[in-house]
Amino acid sequence: MTHEETPQRAIIQDHAAYLSGKHDFQADIEILSGSELLGTILETIMLATNMRFAAVARVTADRWVACRTVDEVGFGLAEGDEIEIQSTFCQSVRATGQHVMFNDVATDDVYRAHPIAASFGIVSYASIPIYRRDGSFFGTLCAIDTEPRDVKHPRAVAMLEMFANVISQSLESEAQLAAQELLIKKERELAQIQEEFVAVLGHDLRNPVAAFGAGLRQLEKQSQPGGSEMILPLMHASLHRMNELIDNIMMHAKSRLGGGIRISATPNAPLAEAITQVVEEIRITAPDREIVLELSFNQPVTCDASRIAQAVSNLLSNAINHGTPGTVIRVQAMHQQGELAIAVSNRGKPIPEDIKGDLFRPFRRGRKANSEGLGLGLFIASSIALSHQGRIDVTSRDDTTVFALKLPLSAQAPAIDRDRQLPG
Repeated sequence: MTHEETPQRAIIQDHAAYLSGKHDFQADIEILSGSELLGTILETIMLATNMRFAAVARVTADRWVACRTVDEVGFGLAEGDEIEIQSTFCQSVRATGQHVMFNDVATDDVYRAHPIAASFGIVSYASIPIYRRDGSFFGTLCAIDTEPRDVKHPRAVAMLEMFANVISQSLESEAQLAAQELLIKKERELAQIQEEFVAVLGHDLRNPVAAFGAGLRQLEKQSQPGGSEMILPLMHASLHRMNELIDNIMMHAKSRLGGGIRISATPNAPLAEAITQVVEEIRITAPDREIVLELSFNQPVTCDASRIAQAVSNLLSNAINHGTPGTVIRVQAMHQQGELAIAVSNRGKPIPEDIKGDLFRPFRRGRKANSEGLGLGLFIASSIALSHQGRIDVTSRDDTTVFALKLPLSAQAPAIDRDRQLPG
């Protein structure tokens, strides 16, 4: 026998190696050991043939590894257990692609007194090859007993062949499912990294933007050369827009990483002041647009005023970006049927029906060519409303579009601090 023909002794692994996740055939064993279908197949084979041991084994040129077993004989073979390939009939099945079957080894013309049967006390035996869908050999479907059984009956043979084919098909499906689950896991990990990067980016942008704002305020205190009175308002508008983008980025990142948008609701919150301040800021940044503010609520409101103001700011920016230039934008707040309604309305073309469903989804932008931003404004506004147990209603008819943020007054508790989270 030449060196090439000398059998290579395999490293024998066992059930413990599988349990530790370090088995050489870990993936194959996991696919089969977790399959409910395969468990049913093996139990059915035992019931139909009266055999007391059934298994699927992974078989290579030099390895025999149990992937799934049902053992009522007491062979002691569990998932991951391995025996020498030379001591199995499956070596012949792999080499020839033919069944190995006998009802009673003592009377069988081929396997009478066979050393493998003698060493394990095997009396009746069946081994059927299992192929992958690409035609490569995977292993065997085995049934064994220490007593004579009629396993060679044509019906039993047909059943075993059918189940071997079913296992072959399930291997492909399970492998595809495992690959898909791995891909989803990697995509989630990548998304987590991206969200963390966005959060860090938004955080780190705050300092240079704050420095830019401080520089603008300093310039306003000094006498300005001709033309600066036009440039400074434009710079203020850009600064406001940068702060708005950073706020939306940070809010979205925190909601994704932290599981929701967190609010701190207080009774009798200074909501009128917060909304007024937001409107005044936007008036400065958009001097060519008339913004009419009408606040007519006089009952105490329990909410997170700064968050509601941020939502209103986003609705206002949306109205400016998508409304007809030169037309009036209205911000109205009033009590209405047990709710506080804060409505932002603008004139312009109505919102097409086919995009209404996407208005509050993140990173969705309008079709208007000069629309700015990341498509987070309406999503953040809606998230803030939901975190207050509220909602945003949209109506768009003729030439008027209204986004109305509505908060339920009846749900407002008197607690000083109340945290709610919007599920991510």
